[in-house]
Amino acid sequence: MFTPDLLDKSSQLRRKWEDEVKRTVEKHADQKESWTTLSDMDIKRLYGPEDIKDMDFARDIGYPGQFPYLRGNQVTGYRGKYWTFRMFSGMSTAVETNRRWHYLLQAGQTGLSTAFDFPTLMGYDTDSPRAKGECGKCGVAIDTIDDFQDLIQGIPLDKITTSMTINPPASVLWAMYIASAELQGVPLDKIGGTIQNDMLKEFIAQKTFMCPPDPSVKLISDTVEFGTHHVPKWNTISISGYHIREAGSTAVQELAFTLRDGMEYIEDATRRKGLHVDQFAQRLSFFFNAHIDFFEEIAKLRAARRIWARALKERYGAQDPRSLWMRFHTQTAGCSLTAQQPYNNVVRTAIEALAAVLGGTQSLHTNSLDEVFCLPSDSAVQIAIRTQQIIAEETGAANTIDPLAGSYFVESLTNQMEEAAWDYIHKIDDMGGMVKAIERGFPQMELSDAAYKFQRQIDSGEKTMVGINKYVEAEEQVNIPIVDIDESIEEEQLRRLAAVKRSRDSRYVAECLNDVLTVCKKGDNVMPTVIAAVKAHATVQEVCDVYREVYGEYRDPGIY
Repeated sequence: MFTPDLLDKSSQLRRKWEDEVKRTVEKHADQKESWTTLSDMDIKRLYGPEDIKDMDFARDIGYPGQFPYLRGNQVTGYRGKYWTFRMFSGMSTAVETNRRWHYLLQAGQTGLSTAFDFPTLMGYDTDSPRAKGECGKCGVAIDTIDDFQDLIQGIPLDKITTSMTINPPASVLWAMYIASAELQGVPLDKIGGTIQNDMLKEFIAQKTFMCPPDPSVKLISDTVEFGTHHVPKWNTISISGYHIREAGSTAVQELAFTLRDGMEYIEDATRRKGLHVDQFAQRLSFFFNAHIDFFEEIAKLRAARRIWARALKERYGAQDPRSLWMRFHTQTAGCSLTAQQPYNNVVRTAIEALAAVLGGTQSLHTNSLDEVFCLPSDSAVQIAIRTQQIIAEETGAANTIDPLAGSYFVESLTNQMEEAAWDYIHKIDDMGGMVKAIERGFPQMELSDAAYKFQRQIDSGEKTMVGINKYVEAEEQVNIPIVDIDESIEEEQLRRLAAVKRSRDSRYVAECLNDVLTVCKKGDNVMPTVIAAVKAHATVQEVCDVYREVYGEYRDPGIY
């Protein structure tokens, strides 16, 4: 990176500067002794050429659209196209969520993103005893394809991409999307979007379970195989670090566990399905958290691209350059939002969103200021979407590609992040892979320890959270409109579900579910039979109950 003469001159200047620092520190003895990132990575007082002297520009940095893709996949960056403005939304009924979707599209959103209620997330219908009181509370309730038709009413599926945050029943919800496209007359090779479909991070962090790890990964590989052959524009997995970070991980743990999950999915699809990595790697996507430590987050996202490109090329023999691209969505950190002084959340979200943009995200969700209290209101959502639009069109952040490249600090921190992530990845390799590591409780314990340590740091004041342990108001007057989901929503959803069950051909539904049972037992791909079942108005739970019958149910061992 630098000539010996330049490095020698830099060392001389640094020594002179260090002498000045010593005299200054002696006069200001109250300064902190150590400075770290939010995730406790040590930060030097100053960075210079010697901190990145071992880097090779062509090998380690390069240009956008060139290996190792540190600076982005697209050669034109945001000048060619802004990131997708994709606000997470889902509330009460499918009809109400559809209304919010149309509102967001009119406000300038360019992609849809769906939150589901807890019963749907866990593969249960609204009429299940386990679902009582939860209908529509944290997202939209979907029981049958009729609900799904209401959800997408007026949405052109061949023009708008849709992301669905769904995991255990991902194959069933995706089947409803596919069936709905067919009913709209839209060819499957024209629809685009994402199902999260990442069960490994569920076992690590978010904890919505259905089946044990191995059959859960098998179902994911089924969707990868089906998408590869029939739905080529669909991202069949969104490998998610977001929830790992929300569960208390450090930035390095989020990076390492997320990418090792992705490697596990590649290994399963190539082994179980006989696919070559270049057949499906282009449709793998990622989902990261943008937390409040500005430079740490930028370094994390840059490191993620380089790690992934190197892994795909060197570990898995990918030949197609696009297989080496890490394509990812980013969401600002929900765990950084506070109920105290909630309007501070607007500031936090803006900073986190800017970090995501400077890190090169392709898609972004900005949290609403009221999400710590309730589902976001229309006014809070508008502020959140306007935050993205201001970053895109007023700040100049999108004018040039990877504007922080070459920064001694950012490049050094990126290298530090990558090295620490690879250490974790190699540990998991030595355990036999991520499934084996999960069964041993390794990532779960790492998250638990990190979350405990951070909370201790907040409680002691070692780390600052404005409004929580510093600049606290003795008496707060907060006037946040609360979005309430009325209990009548559940009653209406139960009536709708009962009406569908009365009117459908129950004998044909039973035949379709038996077909799902048969392919599950044989180990074949479930997608064709699941699509047929949901078209026949089989419910989410009815299909998931087949999965539970064949593969068993997972119970979290409760590792602390």
